[in-house]
Formats: sequence, structure tokens, C-alpha cells
Amino acid sequence: MIIPVILAGGFGTRLWPLSRTQYPKQFLSLLNKDSTLLQETYSRLIGLPIEKPIVVCSEEHRFLAAEQLRLVGLETSKIILEPEGKNTAPAIALAALTALKSGSDATLLVLSADHLIANTEKFQQCIVSAMPLVEQDKLVTFGIVPTQAETGYGYIEQGEKNGNGFEVLRFVEKPNKETAQQYIASQKFLWNSGMFMFKASQYLAELVKFAPEIESACQQAISNTAEDGVFVRVGKEAFGVCPADSIDYAVMEKTKNAVVVPLDVVWSDVGSWSALWEVSKQDESGNVTHGDVLIHESENNLIYSNSRLVSVIGLHDTIVVETKDAVLVANKTNVQDVKTIVDQLKKTGRQEYYNHREVMRPWGVYDSVDSGLRYQVKRITVKPGAKLSVQMHYHRAEHWIVVSGTARISNGEKTYLLTENQSTYIPSGEVHALENPGKIPLELIEVQSGSYLGEDDIVRYEDKYGRI
Repeated sequence: MIIPVILAGGFGTRLWPLSRTQYPKQFLSLLNKDSTLLQETYSRLIGLPIEKPIVVCSEEHRFLAAEQLRLVGLETSKIILEPEGKNTAPAIALAALTALKSGSDATLLVLSADHLIANTEKFQQCIVSAMPLVEQDKLVTFGIVPTQAETGYGYIEQGEKNGNGFEVLRFVEKPNKETAQQYIASQKFLWNSGMFMFKASQYLAELVKFAPEIESACQQAISNTAEDGVFVRVGKEAFGVCPADSIDYAVMEKTKNAVVVPLDVVWSDVGSWSALWEVSKQDESGNVTHGDVLIHESENNLIYSNSRLVSVIGLHDTIVVETKDAVLVANKTNVQDVKTIVDQLKKTGRQEYYNHREVMRPWGVYDSVDSGLRYQVKRITVKPGAKLSVQMHYHRAEHWIVVSGTARISNGEKTYLLTENQSTYIPSGEVHALENPGKIPLELIEVQSGSYLGEDDIVRYEDKYGRI
């Protein structure tokens, strides 16, 4: 059996303003409105001889990952939480060590959570064809058959034939245009997809040879795990001293056991807005639209509307992305410079770097509708059976007005129910909690008032989601 290892720890900053550090691209529905990139990564495996996947993500994205896995029937899949990002080599080592805890030497299929693969049937056939190489203790990587001289991907040079694959002669970094054209003309190079398959024990054995500090730190971190339901929290101190390195640098470029299996499918790492335009369905004028969009005399654009009508006139080769709190307009040839804007947002501490106006929480979601001097208005949605933490604020009071559903309120020593059109007041300094005891979502309006309204003015006393 194969254990998929889905790496979901990235931040996808080049797809800002849709992708943000607290809600990165792997958790977005970019190509299919009914499923996210993470969910599609799992869905394309259905039909293969697989066990439940191991997902590796950051601590701050744990509830997003758990909820999206739950929606595709994976409530009990293990989610390894990295205390900090250390690149792919340590992340895969944590997954390999976790898999070996079950007592058998599992075959790991390592996938990124944010890739597009259009032909599921071909993808699955390629996985099956690589399994005999894994049985020979090979470390398999999958190389995408290139369709153009792409400068945004690394390449793998094929050597002698080996079963359904080829020996790896070398990995090469992203080339310039002329070099990429030479690679394509030689027909000996494949795009480096960042997908792998090998036995857990074999990967760890190679890691001991070529990056023993990573293997040792991960062993120590796994030996100090604390499991909280589906979440696996590794030893923070041990993992903190682990070197950060990619699997390519740490192992694949050094081992003599690497083989590459060609994968001839439509593939993209969806690494920029122009890449998303290329792989999306275009109209007769080459435009890709999402949401409420009107276009006149415009060609080869990507127009993404998240919350309102967006209209464009006379635009060509342009990216327009609208969210509730930010708008991006860029020429398609300059989309890599989105990171420059993101860096500016980060440097100045702007909220648009971290979160959308609408923020997901394990209990539901809140939307910051309006704010000003000493006040803030939020629309809060609480899932059935969910409860916000028992908490207190030093600097703000809150008014809650129920729009629909039923709320159970704890307000100091009192506990009571509120229904539609009823309201309550929570003074500053009062310990309180909000719960949805009903069967339908609870919708309410929260009006905050006070001298400081930051999200860090929360003292939690009790929390069913472990956020104390």
C-alpha cells in the first residue's frame, strides 16, 4: 500500500491578494469552485492502492487543513504540524518517521498540495508504473514532459533507461531562455515537478548518508510528539535546530539511487497569476474570468472578482484581482513582482499581508464589515455545535445582535439563550463565551467599542480547539 504525503506548508505569496499567509493558495478553490487545491490533490489519488494520507502543514493552518480533509471524508488522517518551516527534506523525514511508527515499511508518495494535474488517469498510470522501481529501493522522482522552453521550472536530465524510468544524470536550476531551448531540443530533459515516491526506510537511509543533521533532528522531534486528535505536534526545540533544506539539495542530487519517471500530463505549480491564466479555460478572446465580470474590447486577461462587479474596457494581457479589501492590477509579464508588493505589506505590518477581511476560525468565520476610531463591526458565523473560547478583553466591550439561529451566551455568572433580533452586551473585563447549540449556522453582528480593538486583546481561559 501507498501512503500519500501531502506537503501543505507553503504561503503562495505570488497569488496575493487571494493567497495570504493565513489563507494560502493550497486551501483556495482556484480552478474548481467545488474543491480546493489540497482536496484535488487527494481526489486524484482515489482508485490507487492508498492508505489515508499524512498531511504536513504549519501550526497556524491546522484547522484549515483539518476542515478541508473532513469535507472529503478524511476526518482521521494524521496532520503533522511543523513548528516552523524547514523546507521539504525535514518535512518528508517527519512523515517517513510517522509512517514507520505503524510497524511496516510504507511506500510514500510525496505530493505538493498546490499543484494542478489535468489528466488523472495518466497520472495514476505513471504512479503504478513506478512501483517496481520503488521495490528495487530506488528513489523515484516524476519529471514532467516539457511543452515549451520554460524558465520558471528546474529541470532533470535523463540518463540510461531503467525499467519504466531513467537514471538521473543531474538536476539543474531554473535556466535562462537560451539554455531552456537547448534542453528542449535535446529531448533529454524533464521539468522537475517536486513529486517523489520511495520507501520510508530508504529515504531515511539516504538522509543519514547525506544530511545526518536533518535525520537526527527529526528523529528527536518525532520522539517528543504530542498527539491531539488528528494533529501531531513534534518537539519544537528539537525541530528548531534542524537545518532547513530541500529534498533535492539534501538527497536527490547526491544519491546514486535516483530515477526519474516521465509524466506526460498538463501540469502546473500554479506559481503565479499568469500561470493560472495559462491553465484556465479561456473564452474566444483569451480572457479568463471568475465572479461578476463584464468585459469590452479586451483580450488575454485574467479578471477575478471576489465580492463585487468588476468591468474592464480595452485591456490586454492584464491581471485584475479583486477581493473585499484589496485590488491587484498587473501586466501578465510582471506578475512575479507581486512578491515586491507583499514584501512592502509585510514590512509595514499591514493586515492585508496576513488575512482577508473574512477570517476563518475553527468555530466558523468572521467578516470585518466596518471599523473606525474606537469601534469595529463584524459579521460572525458560528457552525452548529461550535463554541468560541471562554475569554475576556481588557480594552473593549461588545454588543451582539443575533441575525439568525440560536446563541447560547455565557456572560459572567449568567448563561442564557438568544434568538433572531435579540441582543446582549458584554462589558470589558467580563469573562464570556458564545456557542451555537442549534442545527443551523448562527449568524450575528458584533459591535466592538473601546480604546484598543486588536485581535491580541483576548485572554483565553478555556478552548475546545486547544488555543489557550
